[in-house]
Amino acid sequence: MKKNAKGIQRRSVLKGTTALLGLGTASLVAGDASSSRESDSAVVQNTQERRPAVKETIKITRLETFLVKPRWLFLKIHTNAGITGLGEPITEGRALTCAQAVKEVEPYLIGKDPRAVAHHWQAIYRHAFYRGGPILTSALSGIDQALWDIKGKVLGVPVYELLGGPTRQRIRVYAHASTPEDIQRRKAQGFTAFKTGPAKKRPARIIDNKAFIDYAVEQFALQRQAVGPDGDIGIDFHGAVPPATAKLLIKALEPYQPMFIEEPINCQNVDLMAEIARGTHLPIATGERIFTKWGFREILEKGAATILQPDLCHAGGITEVRLIAGMAEAYYAAIAPHNPLGPISLAAGLQIAASIPNFLCQEQVSLGEGYIRNPFKVVNGYVELPAGPGLGIELDENALADKIGHDWRNQESYDADDGSVVDW
Repeated sequence: MKKNAKGIQRRSVLKGTTALLGLGTASLVAGDASSSRESDSAVVQNTQERRPAVKETIKITRLETFLVKPRWLFLKIHTNAGITGLGEPITEGRALTCAQAVKEVEPYLIGKDPRAVAHHWQAIYRHAFYRGGPILTSALSGIDQALWDIKGKVLGVPVYELLGGPTRQRIRVYAHASTPEDIQRRKAQGFTAFKTGPAKKRPARIIDNKAFIDYAVEQFALQRQAVGPDGDIGIDFHGAVPPATAKLLIKALEPYQPMFIEEPINCQNVDLMAEIARGTHLPIATGERIFTKWGFREILEKGAATILQPDLCHAGGITEVRLIAGMAEAYYAAIAPHNPLGPISLAAGLQIAASIPNFLCQEQVSLGEGYIRNPFKVVNGYVELPAGPGLGIELDENALADKIGHDWRNQESYDADDGSVVDW
């Protein structure tokens, strides 16, 4: 990988990584690949001075995916106008599979105008005989993010302006924390909202004992105290607590008023989740493993959750999450976009947060330091409304040089007592 005195040359990250992964896409573009890259570079300089006219012909020329540490997959969609769009088409632990799914969609997109975002969403989703699922909708989600990014850049406005304009002037975000010490560090960084998981010394059993419940509640009480009465802290069961134990744990947590109980059980049994929701006054949240409006319809109709957490990298991208938010509004449900991924995902979530009336809080694990120019900043629990065109971010390719490539895998957990498989 070539470097100059200032670091890696612009685009060299993508050239090197796509070749390494065997995911290069230049063969699908008419003409010589190197000539295409040179012409794109020349057009980039022109578009720094002039945006394409609204009626000017713009065509997608290639798609590039590259692995980024710790476990992400980034996408760049290039156009003949020199404008690129960014997306994150990733399912955790299945980065290479998602990259291949993007490659399979590429022949449809090459040569088409990227600004017909909703039309492309429909074509990519509906032209597949087998629809939905985490891989296909994650690939579609990242592509959708990148197309919106291009459209906003062409028009010179943030994506939320294309969705009706801002509904708020700043956006609340929350941080992950597992101990009171973590919370204090995060508070010093400006956060006022947090999320944790049930403290445990071993995985939860189908019906667990009093010691398991007491320990989890005692540890949460310490975190609740560290947050203080003016802050918020949710607790994520990760769908890994069996239903009977989840009911016991939720009841014991009620006096400490968590902001929400996330994925109290696996989302595959909506009726059971609705039963749990009716059995507590605490808000139930779910959505990270639910895809498209069709997946969320049953959640809303059965009252299984009052906080929906669609993931902008899984649920269908900006196009689909905006529709899910509208559905949720009719049921007086809030939207708290899920995001344990990278800064492109965060940028997409912030565009949704800025454009819907029923936004609650945005999850994040990276504000973009070391990945994007001008990382997001948290002040008193909020980030400012993004002001740049499209998603409002630009990759810092010099900083990315030492973060290219990963072999991250989902953890494999087993019960220490009997060796049985444990949910992740």
